[in-house]
Order: sequence, then C-alpha cells, then structure tokens
Amino acid sequence: MSGKLIQTKLSKPFITESGYQFDEPDVAFKTWGNLNDTRDNVILICHALTGNAEADDWFPGLFEKNGLINPDENFVVCINVPGSCYGTIGPQSINPKTGKPYQASFPEITIRDMVQFQQQVLDELEIKGVETAIGGSMGGMQVLEFAIKDPRIRSAIPIAMGKSHTPWAIGISHTQRQSIKNDPNWNEGFYDKDNPPDKGLATARMIAMITYRAPTDYEKKFGRNLQPDSEIYQVESYLNYQGKKLTKRFDANSYMTLTRAMDSHDVARERASAEEVLSKIKIPVLIIGINSDLLYPVEEQKELSKLIPGSIYEEIQSPHGHDAFLIEFEQLNIIIKKFLAKQRAEAI
Repeated sequence: MSGKLIQTKLSKPFITESGYQFDEPDVAFKTWGNLNDTRDNVILICHALTGNAEADDWFPGLFEKNGLINPDENFVVCINVPGSCYGTIGPQSINPKTGKPYQASFPEITIRDMVQFQQQVLDELEIKGVETAIGGSMGGMQVLEFAIKDPRIRSAIPIAMGKSHTPWAIGISHTQRQSIKNDPNWNEGFYDKDNPPDKGLATARMIAMITYRAPTDYEKKFGRNLQPDSEIYQVESYLNYQGKKLTKRFDANSYMTLTRAMDSHDVARERASAEEVLSKIKIPVLIIGINSDLLYPVEEQKELSKLIPGSIYEEIQSPHGHDAFLIEFEQLNIIIKKFLAKQRAEAI
C-alpha cells in the first residue's frame, strides 16, 4: 500500500518541556489515504523506540488487504518523533547556533514533548478530529498522553506499556545506555561520525532484544544449538546479528535520547495522582497486553484498564514476548476492528 513520505519544517517554533526552542524544526511524516471534508477521518499511528514514519514497513499486518488500515475510509498519518534519526529534529540535526550537529548537546526530550510536537504537525495539517490513535511500547506511551491532552482524539489504543516507566524498565534502559557510554568511541557523545560507538550501540540492542522476547521463544527458536561451522550458540549469533543490524540504521545519541524519554513516561509527573489523571479520560480506550511480555507485563495494562473509566482490556496470546505487537497481526486486527466497529456504530 503506497503512501506519501513528507519531509518539511514546522512553520512555528517547537519548545520542549525543558524550555529549549527549535525555531524551524524539521519533521518527517508519512500519510496514506485522503482527508474527508470535515478533516476528522484520521488514524494516528505512534511509533516505538527505533521506528520511523513508515508504519507500513514495521506495522505491515495492519496495512494488508483485510487489515485495520483502509485508505479509502481513513487518512492515516505516522510522524517521526523528535530525538530520532529519521528526518525529524534529532542529535544528528545541525544546530543553527554552531553550524555543527547537536550530538550530545541535543536537549532532553520527553514523551509529552513527542506528543506536543505531533500536535503541532496535526495543527499544520488542519486536522480537526482523530478517530483513533494507536501505538505500542513507546508508541503506546504517546497514545496515552494524547488521550490525556488532545481533545481531537476520539478513541485510543495503547499497547504493551503502563501508566509509567517502572524501575525494572528504567534499569534495563540504563544498562543499555551504559553499554554505549563504555564504548571507547563514545567521546562523551561527540563522536566522529565515521567512527561511531557501534560496539556499544550493538550491545545495547542485544540487551533490548533479550527483553523483547520470552524465554520460551528463545528455547523454541534456538535451543542449545551451535551455529553451523562455529563454536558459538545460535542465540549468540542471532543477537550479534541484531546488534550489528541496528548500527547500520540508527544513531547512538538518538538511542540515548529516546530511551531517556521513555524513562520520563509517568502520567502523574507534575500532575495529580495517576488515579486522578486517568479517571478524567472520557473517550473509549482499548488497552492491549501480551501474555508473555516480560518488559511490560500484563499487570501494567490491567492496572491501566482499572484506572481509565469504561476502558476495555484485551490480551494477545503469543510466545513472542513484547515483540508480539509487531508480529501477531491477525490477533491485533481482530481485536482492534471489533473495538472500532463498536465506536463507529455508537457514533451513528
């Protein structure tokens, strides 16, 4: 399914929670379908940590013939978040004050900053209403903030995350960042672009990949088998491959920025209690957990469901762990289409 990838600049400044101002920030986003006359037939997709605006590449099952996405009915948009390295402002962007890439001087970004930035993009597109916002992991954190902050959102589908980043998840993120900082090429984040801290970034990705899957998945996929003609286990070869693969497409400073942004996720931060904040969400919310998720266990999604009035909790059954939201598209499509069909029927 073809879409339109757009690279442009916002016409108004973007100011982060920390007070840093980008006067003409770059933004990359992709759209599918067409806006209706009332400019409210929108589906907003929020991407995860190393994702980008091209949701049809990493969320392909939703774009298949019988999937959730129907460009004949909806205008679908996915916006690359600030701090990333896929066209929107990030550590690789040029700082107009110095003429050099920001690198480690790129300002702190929070999940709420990501939402504010996307709200400005939606404003410039003159979006009047969003039928639903959907995203998993870091994308789900954004969706939850959209449900809290943006009255244009008519329903929300956060997947595989909770009301805040837990100490468990923060500890995992910290370990990944330390692996990058311990790379001899790190240079306090001002590394040579031709000699980046790839070993550290690859190790960070390997740590992440362990948390993205479940033990039973690794057992079934690899067992204790050795790689053919090698002294190493197949699971070691797999993790080495995944680590090197990420270094070819991602920036270490972006990884640092975005994992810290995920750590900032807490609906109660500088607000009232989580219970009070979430009790004020009045739109339909579908919360999806994954039974084998070790990174964001289903207890977190069940807690969200108890705290958001009238919300619905559904669970994906999968051996694939956290990554199941990027794999189990048949289950996702069934669950989400049922939810949206009910919302559409009630709107008539």
